[in-house]
Amino acid sequence: MNTRAEAVAALVDRIGHDFRDPALLERALTHSSVGEGADKAAGRPARHNERLEFLGDRVLGLLVADRLHRDLPEADEGELSSRLHALVDKSACGRVGERMGVGLALRLSPGETKTGGRRKEGVVADAMEAILAAVWLDGGVEAARAVFDRAWAEELAAPAPRALNNPKSALQEWSQGQGRALPAYRVTGQTGSDHAPTFTVEVSIPGLEPLTAQGRSRQDAEKAAATAMLKREGVI
Repeated sequence: MNTRAEAVAALVDRIGHDFRDPALLERALTHSSVGEGADKAAGRPARHNERLEFLGDRVLGLLVADRLHRDLPEADEGELSSRLHALVDKSACGRVGERMGVGLALRLSPGETKTGGRRKEGVVADAMEAILAAVWLDGGVEAARAVFDRAWAEELAAPAPRALNNPKSALQEWSQGQGRALPAYRVTGQTGSDHAPTFTVEVSIPGLEPLTAQGRSRQDAEKAAATAMLKREGVI
């Protein structure tokens, strides 16, 4: 057994799912750098993981939202949104993938391998999302939920950063620390009925690109917008 085959076998053990269709896992581990001509000798194009990563991103969001809704019955939408963003972002997925040993199991082009692709956060994160999608397609929602609960256990147990508890104050403090003006919030839209509205709020700081987010109340939308800007600027 070669080094990569050993890494794939170890990864399967950590995933804890017995794939009925092992080709799904192989596709999830195949980076786009492999290229369409990689399987030319076999008379077929390579099937890389970008489509699975697209699906996995949505699967992960659903599983995180469901878990938070059950675990935090008193949290408002703003807090739930903040915690969701922290659990689904590339940094979190990259950490999960690193702990699972995804890097060594990846199928990469020689060029991507030489540039350290097995250790790149984005490459590992995308593959981790693709793996979750592969499990979803192979075993259904409960299989994906079981893998998520195991793989994201450490991320779920970690305390929420202070900025996620009060993102508007954190953004204000950061902006002032950068010598910038205070953040300004503006409602740019409202949809839905009077009983269940959805607000769209724009947050702006001079010198930075404005950013919008949504929430069931103006306050929730402002918190979500502040959190998104903190994440975009690399503060959290």
